[in-house]
Amino acid sequence: MDYLIIGAGPAGLQLGYFLERAGRDYQILEAGAQPGTFFTQYPRHGQLISINKVHTGTTDPELNLRMDWNSLLSDNPDLLFTRYSPRYFPPSKDMVRYLADFATTFSLRIQYNTRVTRISREGDFVVTDEQGHEYRAKRLIVATGVSEANVTNIPGIETVEQYADVSVDPADFVDQRVLIIGKGNSAFETADNLMETAAVIHVAGPSPVRFAWRTHYVGHLRAVNNNLLDTYQLKSQNAILDGNVVRIDRRDDGGYRVIFSFSRAGEVKKDLPYDRVIACTGFRFGSSIFDDSCRPELVIKDRFPAQTAEWESTNIPDLYFAGTLMQVRDFKKSTGGFIHGFRYAVRALHHMLERKYHDVEWPHRELSQDPRQLMEAVIARVNRTSALWQQFGVIGDVITVQPGGGTRYYEELSVDYLHQSDLAAADCYFAITLEYGPDHDKVDPFDITVGRITQNTVERSHEGQYLHPVVRRYRRGELVATHHVTENLENDWIAPMHRDPLEAFFARELGPAAEMAA
Repeated sequence: MDYLIIGAGPAGLQLGYFLERAGRDYQILEAGAQPGTFFTQYPRHGQLISINKVHTGTTDPELNLRMDWNSLLSDNPDLLFTRYSPRYFPPSKDMVRYLADFATTFSLRIQYNTRVTRISREGDFVVTDEQGHEYRAKRLIVATGVSEANVTNIPGIETVEQYADVSVDPADFVDQRVLIIGKGNSAFETADNLMETAAVIHVAGPSPVRFAWRTHYVGHLRAVNNNLLDTYQLKSQNAILDGNVVRIDRRDDGGYRVIFSFSRAGEVKKDLPYDRVIACTGFRFGSSIFDDSCRPELVIKDRFPAQTAEWESTNIPDLYFAGTLMQVRDFKKSTGGFIHGFRYAVRALHHMLERKYHDVEWPHRELSQDPRQLMEAVIARVNRTSALWQQFGVIGDVITVQPGGGTRYYEELSVDYLHQSDLAAADCYFAITLEYGPDHDKVDPFDITVGRITQNTVERSHEGQYLHPVVRRYRRGELVATHHVTENLENDWIAPMHRDPLEAFFARELGPAAEMAA
């Protein structure tokens, strides 16, 4: 077959939808008995932190996807996650139900209860399941997510409980001292669940807590999980420990003796007693099923497969990755690790596959070289697009100036891919993205003394820290000029102060381009 997808989670289903619609030869293999097996176990406490905003004040389906972080992309208006739950942070069981309906509605070719145990390559990829059955394909897409626990290198870590299997019943922790290793959402989700019953909760790790509301990376600590911080700062027995766990020793009574090195106290070490220790140190990509003929290179402390701008393995041709594994390209910067980000990356990947293997041109429309028409096209897109909104700085639109006159407007290319593709050979092309300022994570958005840029400071629009449109002109891959559309409180870039400077930018930059075309 042409395409074999491993994993029927959101990414596998999303790519399956596009392949099915294009009439391609594909198969999805899923280890579980249903789509979205991951969500039957995670998050452990059964509540998603991806928002589900049902009431937005608009009926525009594209705008609504900005506030809908769970739906997959399709042409069926009934298959929106907002129809499955009214909750802003919905239960994960609703995701399982939604994914099952998505797979059934589009008759996706999924083979369930098929756990892959080995992947090799003999020209084609050869995938073997636990029953010994083999599946062959020209191209392989791994959409399994980060499926293994990321066990840190701490002496004694093997004796502690893991986020994946620790009890979620608070009654099991009554009056106990609990250490949670890790400072991500899984750690704080676990701590929040235990606050009513545990005597003491310490959350520990070497890095400072990073807040999503400040960094704009939704994988950092979300407000919905940060109740423990309130109890810490108000001196209610719980605490955040900054530093390193040096060693974990199991006591004879079943408890733990933990040696901790405090970074704020000159690396002073202290013995701390606990009844329970829980490791919430994240997950990693499982590469053990690949044999030496097609084992992908790993990056980021060997947690993820290394990928090109096409989300293809850097060392194994025709091996691609979809879903949360795509976040290698925007690690801890944008939304590639989450449904509301990778659904657009998967759509872009599909266009890449169509272009590369089936000679299908990237969808585009023809426009003139009139600066006003180009301005209107860009303003219309940035005021409505969900892809550029969710995948800020990563997915962008492109306008190429044609040598014989006119322009082509392409939507939703990976910016990295754009600059490596043949489109970058043009003497003049424009990339349109939505972006935060370069130091936005260093700015406290609640500090009114910072003097952030507003819609009344067009001259300083390039200093804006909040999300805003950026248009860049390139000549054969080299950056020539940049224009920032000034910020707007409600992200409506429709006023003359937004439109007129952008039109002037196009007029200025198209002057030399038009001369070259002539």
